[in-house]
Order: sequence, then C-alpha cells, then structure tokens
Amino acid sequence: MKPIEHDPFMTDTTRVLIIDDHPLFRKGVRQLLELEKGYDVVGEGAGGREGIELARLHDPDLILLDLNMNGMGGLETLRTMRDLGIDARIIVLTVSNSPDDLIAAIRAGSDGFILKDNDPEDILRMISGALEGRNAISPELTNLLASALREEAALERRGGASLTEREAAILKCLATGRSNKLIARELDIMESTVKVHIRNLLKKLHFKSRLEAAVWAVNQDQNLQSTHK
Repeated sequence: MKPIEHDPFMTDTTRVLIIDDHPLFRKGVRQLLELEKGYDVVGEGAGGREGIELARLHDPDLILLDLNMNGMGGLETLRTMRDLGIDARIIVLTVSNSPDDLIAAIRAGSDGFILKDNDPEDILRMISGALEGRNAISPELTNLLASALREEAALERRGGASLTEREAAILKCLATGRSNKLIARELDIMESTVKVHIRNLLKKLHFKSRLEAAVWAVNQDQNLQSTHK
C-alpha cells in the first residue's frame, strides 16, 4: 500500500490520525482539533488493525491512540506500528493511570501518555508540545513513571553508560522538557544533529523514547542532589 504524499503547500499543517473504538470520543477529539489552526484529521480508526492500515495509507504526522480497545489493543497496535517503521508522533490518549500501562506504552515507543479526563486546553497544549519534541505526559503521572524507573535494576547499568559530552548535554536539556529546536539553539548545532544525538543516547541507555530518558534523567539528578545534601 503506497502512502499518500504530503501536499508541499501544507507544510504547516499537522496530519492527524485518531484510533479509538469509541465513536463519540473520536468525534469529540476531531472537533477539538478542528477548532485549532494547523491540524488536519486525515482518518479515524475504530480499532488497531484498521488504524495500522490507515497509518500506512495516510502517513500522518501525529497518531492519537487509545490504549484499551476491543480486538487488537493499543499496546500491540503501538508495537506493530513501530516495527513497521511508522515514525509518526504517537501519543496514547487513555483513561488508564496504571504505572504498568504507562511504562509499557513508553517502552513500546509512544511519545506521550495523556489522560482523557484532562481539560481540553491541557490536552491540546501537551499535543502541541509533543510535536515540538517536548515531553507529553499528564503531570500527575510523572511521579509514577519516576518511581517505576527507580525500582528497576536496569537503572544501575544505565548509570554507567558512556555518553559523550554532547550527548550528556542533550540529555540534560531533555530533562527540562526542551524541544529539539530549543536544544539546537542552546547548543549552537543543527536540529538534525540533535536528532542523531538523541537516537544515539537512547540506544546507549536502552530507552525506547525521549520521554523515558527525560524522566530518568530528572530522577538521577534528584538522587544526586539528595546524596550531596
């Protein structure tokens, strides 16, 4: 199946795919996005398999994915899309505040985890931030993620990972939620170079997403500060 090519005159428009098995919720999200400038909803999937086909067909910039769906669930859908090389920003939009679901989604390659009961303005703000490379996670879940990472034995191995000076600087920027564009400006390098360094440091630290790395980095910094008090 050949993806639809983007219109070169619509470069400022974010193409969005919504995957959720609740028609009313899909309609609500579509209406929310259509009230904002810069979003074009190119498709709606009522389940995982349909969503994957639509993602391959439309090549969206952003995918909003429900977690608990009948049939092919959100996590399996997310893993399959990443395995297929779908590189859209994928944000899980869910009612689940389970730490296990949060960790699993991030490990599967999601770029954000937003609770459906957030205010519409907050959802839009987090989506916009994710498109700029910032962390997109409901604030009340950040501590849950940090706690889960802290409990893992893998943290000790990551603490000894050999990052270059540039990679360490970028990781520090990720921890503050800076976008790729802001990181490039601060370090006086190309945005494309920032993306390469992020890929390299994620591989070294065995992380699936920048969000996971950012929260881990914040947690490591807090541990160092408490140790030196």
